[in-house]
Amino acid sequence: MKPRHKRFALIIGALAVLGTAAALVLNAFEENLVFFFTPSQVVNGEAPKNRAFRIGGMVKEGSVQRDGVNVRFVVTDTANDVPVTYTGILPDLFREGKGVVAQGKLDDSGKAFKASEVLAKHDENYMPPEAQHALDKAAVEKASKTLK
Repeated sequence: MKPRHKRFALIIGALAVLGTAAALVLNAFEENLVFFFTPSQVVNGEAPKNRAFRIGGMVKEGSVQRDGVNVRFVVTDTANDVPVTYTGILPDLFREGKGVVAQGKLDDSGKAFKASEVLAKHDENYMPPEAQHALDKAAVEKASKTLK
């Protein structure tokens, strides 16, 4: 085999290895990518039906129901509400009327959210930026609807 052919085969082999590595990295990245949605987006059908995502907003006052480690509560952005079920121990800072982000999937009906993880705020002033933006946007939409 001529040196020219050896070099060409080496380049083709290196490109194949690089392409395979890039495909594996992108596949792993896509599987671990989790998007954030507001309750309004979930109610409007913008959230994926068979893929994990995060929902964020406020825990609606009076909505928390505990049955051992099974908990049901409602996440709201003041415009729309989404019922959430969670099995496990909630964070110590989880409270009604406070910010929360839950990760999981929609149930088979597509109307309730089954959380696999619940994250609560870490101090009195903190709220995830996405949740704060969603609450502000929902408040503006709610105010514009009441003026009509």
